[in-house]
Formats: sequence, structure tokens, C-alpha cells
Amino acid sequence: MSETRVASEAPVLRPNQPLGVIVAMSCLALFMVVLDATIVTVALPAMQTGLGLTTGQQQWIVSGYLITLGGFLLLAARAGDVFGHKRVFLFGVVLFTVASLVGGLAGNAAVLITARIAQGAGASALAPTSLSLITATHADEHERERALSLWSMMGGIAGLVGVVLGGVLTAELNWRWVLFVNVPAGIVLLVAGLRLALPFATSERVRLDLRGALCITLGIGALTYGLSEASAKGWGSATVVIPLVAAVVLIAVFLLAEARSSHPLIPLDLIRSRTLRIANLLMFCLGVTLTAMLFFLSLYCQKVLGYSALRTGMAMLPITVIFIVGGLTSRQLVPKVGARPMLVAGGLIATAGIGWLATIPTDSAYVTHILGPNLVGGFGVSIMLLAVTISGTAGVDAKNAGAASGLLNTSRQIGGAVGLAVLVTIASSVTSHASRHNGRLESLVQGYRVALLVNAGLMLLAALAALGLSAATASASEEKVHEPLDSQPA
Repeated sequence: MSETRVASEAPVLRPNQPLGVIVAMSCLALFMVVLDATIVTVALPAMQTGLGLTTGQQQWIVSGYLITLGGFLLLAARAGDVFGHKRVFLFGVVLFTVASLVGGLAGNAAVLITARIAQGAGASALAPTSLSLITATHADEHERERALSLWSMMGGIAGLVGVVLGGVLTAELNWRWVLFVNVPAGIVLLVAGLRLALPFATSERVRLDLRGALCITLGIGALTYGLSEASAKGWGSATVVIPLVAAVVLIAVFLLAEARSSHPLIPLDLIRSRTLRIANLLMFCLGVTLTAMLFFLSLYCQKVLGYSALRTGMAMLPITVIFIVGGLTSRQLVPKVGARPMLVAGGLIATAGIGWLATIPTDSAYVTHILGPNLVGGFGVSIMLLAVTISGTAGVDAKNAGAASGLLNTSRQIGGAVGLAVLVTIASSVTSHASRHNGRLESLVQGYRVALLVNAGLMLLAALAALGLSAATASASEEKVHEPLDSQPA
């Protein structure tokens, strides 16, 4: 761990620098972070054609971004306190923008995946500091709440725009533009960020747990790699065994380091909380489902049904809209019924929707086999997101509130990465076995069906786990639901 001093960041603004500029910068930064979690999904088949990607490599285009985003999120939030939010924000902008440019120019899978991993690291710096820039510069409570509401809403809009914009750019230009699109936005953020009048001064000496962040990120990466290679190489292969063993060792080192650290990324008080453990399990499951639904639907539409990238993006548009509808519904219902009933109901609805999606044929009707099940499943997932965040932060003292929110977001990103690796491995294994007896399309669809059934089972597990939450979260819900949440809605 490295020792340094905490930055002192009192609100300091130039007279000609209105608060609106800072809000716009923060919203644009979050927009880029969330956009890049979804925009590449529709472009995956085009990337496969252009670079000869395997199914496992396609999965890494998504997982590589999520692993570093989730793995470094807590460290980046702490680094903003240590080095100054402006400095970490600018670092994130530069890394994210350069990685986007390199990824767009990539000539092979290795370069593209490496660029996506670097993008995730940049995004991990942008997500928390984009929020901190607002809180550090808005002294008025009402202005701060309005700014935070706009910032949170931007996450939902970015997810909506991502699948459509990915289809448009891939169809009208080529897949490289789903990465190039970040470059002009990054330049705007860099220029504006350099003019931002927040000081770099430091004062109090603290420790930054870089070792812990590296261990958990590398551990999750090794776990994901080992799982993704299992279907192709076999579970006994050194390519699988060595990464899995390394993952166990690295995660164990991380846990030991956190237990002994005076400034851990995850305070031990949080780990001891049964409610927070359940909430993180639920968020992990939601991360799996959010990522897997878009991933498999994009591949199914383009590789099985023969949709273009643009048509696929439009086909997925109603699914992203339902997430916004579900979020608004949850905001109205949670204060009335409590978090636990919403989580149980949402988990059961999501289970039904994903189970319905698992019936996809090789020649489907859009309304019956795509739109219907995804609207049901998406609504179930979306009404759980606010409730699980409230449950995970209920009863947490003020000094650990940011860490609790950050941990929930980390669970969501890592759930998407690890869960997708497992589901892709399952789908690939089933497809490989089925190809001995069936045609290519039928084999692909069988793999997708089994993976989706496993995902449905995971959401059923989430619904059952929600029953273990304390009823006390219901009262906390009523108090917290109208407050801006200190969490990244990516």
C-alpha cells in the first residue's frame, strides 16, 4: 500500500464557470461509462467477422470492461479523496479516451480486449469522481439534489442509447465507431476538466490500498479467464486449472490484506453485516442477468435470425425502455410496500421472463419469443435495482455509506463479468455437444436455451435470498427512496 495525503477539495469556482458546466461534465462522463457497457453488445458479431473472434473472445469484449470497472471502482473512489477528484477525473478521461482510440484501431483480438480492459480502468476513475465533482461544488442542498437526480437519470438514458447507437454505428459505418465515438467526447471532457477550478492541495496522510485492488481485480480476471476457457480446453487443462488456482490464491490474499489493513477498501464492519451480504448477492445476480440478457439476445438476433446490427438495436430498444419504466415504478412502490417484497416479487417476475425467453426457437416471432419475455424479465430486474440498493445501505453509518454503495456497484460489475463467463461456457459446451446430432443453428439455440435456463434459476435463487432480508429495510426504504443515491447507475 502506498501512503500519501488526502486532498482538500473545498468548493472553488471561477466567476465565469457556472455550476451547469460541472453538471454537464459529470453527466457526460457517466454517460460514456454506461454507454460503453452496452454499445459494444450489438457490434459483437461484426467484430467477430472483422477480427475472427471466438465466442470466448466476444465474451471478453464485455467482461474485460466490467472486470476492471468493478475491480478498481472502490480504489478509484478512494484515490479521488487522496489525490484530488479533479486529478483522478482527468486521469480517467485520458485513459478512457486513449483506450477507445486504440480499440477502434485494433487489428486483432488481443489488442481489442486489452483496450477494453484499459477502458474499464478509465471508467472506474470516471464513475465515482463524476459524482464527487457535483458534491464538492454544490453547497446548496436543493441544487445538489437536482444535479444528482440528473446525473442518475443519465445512467438510464445511456443504457437506452447504447444498444440503438451501437446498431446505427455498426450498420451505417462499421463496428470500430462504437469505440471511436468516445474520442470527441473525451476531448471535450479533457479541455473542460483542465479549466475546472478545484485545487490539488493535500493535507492528511492516509494509505491507499493499491495491493487490495490489484489482488481482487487480477483474481476476478483469472477466475473469468479460467471459466471462459473450460468449454474449449476442458476442465483438466492447464489453461483452465492454473488461472482458477491463481484466482483462489489472489482472492485469499485480498481477504487477508483487507483484514489486516488500517485503511481497507472494504471495511470489516460492512462484511459482517448479514443484510449487506444478502444485498450484494442480489446485486451480483442482477449483474449477471443485466449483462447476459443483452449479450445472448444480440447474438441470437444476428447469428440465428439474421437481423442486421441496426434491426437488432431497434429490437432491443423496448427492453431498455422497460428498465426506465420499472425504475420509476419501483420509486413509487418501495415506500409503500418496502424493499423486501419488491425484491421477492421482482425476482419471481424476472425468473418467469427469462424462463420464457429460454423457449426461443430457431425461427421465432418477435412479439412472442423476444419482446414479450424480455419485457417481463426486464421489468422484474428493473424494479429490484432501487430496492436492493436501499437494502444494502440501510443501517450503514455515514462514514461507511460510500463504501457500501461502492461495494454494491462492484458486485454488479463483477457479477456481469463472472456470470457471463459461466453462461457462455455453458452455452458453448451445450452447442458443441448438440452439433454432433443437429445443424448449426439448432445447436446454437440449444446452447442459448440452457444458459438462459441457468440464468432463470439464478434469479429464482435471488428471490429466495431476498426473503432473508430483515423487515427493517422497509422502514429504511421510506426514508431513503427520495434521496439521491450515492451509487453509479451503470
